[in-house]
Amino acid sequence: MLANFTVTEEQRRAIPVIGDPEPDVLLRLDLFYAAVGVAIEERSGLLISRTLEISDEGIGRVLFTTRRLVVLSKTLRDAHRFGFNTLGKCAKTGTKLVKDAIKSIEAYPDVARA
Repeated sequence: MLANFTVTEEQRRAIPVIGDPEPDVLLRLDLFYAAVGVAIEERSGLLISRTLEISDEGIGRVLFTTRRLVVLSKTLRDAHRFGFNTLGKCAKTGTKLVKDAIKSIEAYPDVARA
């Protein structure tokens, strides 16, 4: 299952620059950011809401909020080419996103708990 998250440079080059995201790619995006949301919840003890919106061209945004605070906002481009070179890169990216969200919560604890 995790192997689906790896896309080598050769595979990425074979995917057209412009294209509609396929359902399996959208599912991978959804699963990755859902896992990030769960990790933020576990680390912060707060309920996190996730909004993921992708256009037909593969451009979009993912937002993580808790109460009144946007803890993480990420612009997505080329969603139809989503994937990581290695599983280690996937884990590193997810960990960085979680750390960034936790920093926001720690910087604004009153807003996060309002």
